[in-house]
Amino acid sequence: MIPKDLTSDIKTRLKSIRGQIEGIIKMMDEDKDPEKILVQFKAADKGLQKAHYLLLDEVYRKVLAIKIVNAVDKCPGNCGNEDRIEFIRQEFPHLKLDELSDKLREMKEIEERLARYNTENKDEIKES
Repeated sequence: MIPKDLTSDIKTRLKSIRGQIEGIIKMMDEDKDPEKILVQFKAADKGLQKAHYLLLDEVYRKVLAIKIVNAVDKCPGNCGNEDRIEFIRQEFPHLKLDELSDKLREMKEIEERLARYNTENKDEIKES
């Protein structure tokens, strides 16, 4: 669902966070200064929040834009989804981060319906 080239930065960040967490565990096993452990916790938390933000704002937003463009291209204007596609296209610039995953799911459902529609009506589509 999400192109791998869009997630490479996030995976790199998550691997770094994994290293920080492993370091925290080691610090706890070695009875290190609680203040130093807390600093590492805060750093890992900040890194995780940044990765989460990037996933939503960068990756999901780009994938949704691609899905909208593909849906517009595949909907000949009478596919039964044109109103919903146009609504999502108009709302796209104003979507909040927590709305992106819902819209991605909805666009996936529209893509599936369009694929069925285009398969069922391929002869009519070729003629137009």
